[in-house]
Amino acid sequence: MSQELRAVDWTGSGLALIDQTVLPHRTETVDIRDVDALIDAIKRLVVRGAPAIGAAGGYGVALAVIQGEREGWSDLQVLDAVARVREARPTAVNLMVCVDRVMTRYAEGLDAVLEEAAAIQREDVEANRAMGVHGADWLIKKAGVDRPLRILTHCNTGALATAGWGTALGVVRELHARGRVEVVYADETRPLLQGSRLTAWELVQEGIPHYVQADGAAAGTILRGEIDAAIVGADRIAANGDTANKVGTVGVALACADAGIPFLVAAPTTTVDLATATGDDIHIELRGEDEVLEWGGVRTAPAGSRGHNPAFDVTPGRLVTGLVTERGVLEVSAGELPGERLK
Repeated sequence: MSQELRAVDWTGSGLALIDQTVLPHRTETVDIRDVDALIDAIKRLVVRGAPAIGAAGGYGVALAVIQGEREGWSDLQVLDAVARVREARPTAVNLMVCVDRVMTRYAEGLDAVLEEAAAIQREDVEANRAMGVHGADWLIKKAGVDRPLRILTHCNTGALATAGWGTALGVVRELHARGRVEVVYADETRPLLQGSRLTAWELVQEGIPHYVQADGAAAGTILRGEIDAAIVGADRIAANGDTANKVGTVGVALACADAGIPFLVAAPTTTVDLATATGDDIHIELRGEDEVLEWGGVRTAPAGSRGHNPAFDVTPGRLVTGLVTERGVLEVSAGELPGERLK
């Protein structure tokens, strides 16, 4: 079923976004007809996952053009709206890359803008399928066991997070198709539970055996020898291989390094930001305090407590066993750096 999912879909006059804030209990779409609604949807995580946000941002240029024509905007107002879309989530480089790419066709008019946005969406699905094959091939060899694998994932990296198919979960899907998945351990991914709400939902659709586990259980599960490899996605990858991903990822990487098992990052080349030298230069988005101070709208922390809520952390490249893109796998911890190999 997730093969058919389109988290981002152009309807001809606007965007239909699968509302990922209400999954798994309801499957609903949100109709987006203006720039402010798109920015709100990106910030509220109605649409999330770097590739999916990038696809939405590409179509956001079309929304700005259409809204500008409808409301009599000046060219400067349209460009300002595009800039606001581009900055809606600052850590996810795909959003900026895709908006900038579509803007190269801006002067040609709406049809050209839509053509470029559709090309981004189509190419992302193709890239996801390619990295699924490359990642599965590499992981089967690297894991060094002749049996189905026990895989750990963190956050959601499937069709919901992309234009279709998935990045890290796309590798899992390819392994599953080959009969090489025993079980997936899906970290719940606090504080918004993308693992338990979204990844588990996609795994159910695919019929892939899995457990949902607390984030705090991940390191222990790895060190007890219950995991053969971890596969995660990325929101931005620096030239030296440092990788920004959903908060909690770096703990998984550290445990994998200690246990001596592969830690694989799966992301399209659009997520590799060669202009960013190291992870120290990646802006880490701080989200609202309420996400960690409340549960279901009910305050769980004392009134005097403050919340620290970084949406991402940075895993040093030395901990990244492999980085799989649509071009193949780089063994980053062994010295194969994106800045040298993906220029």
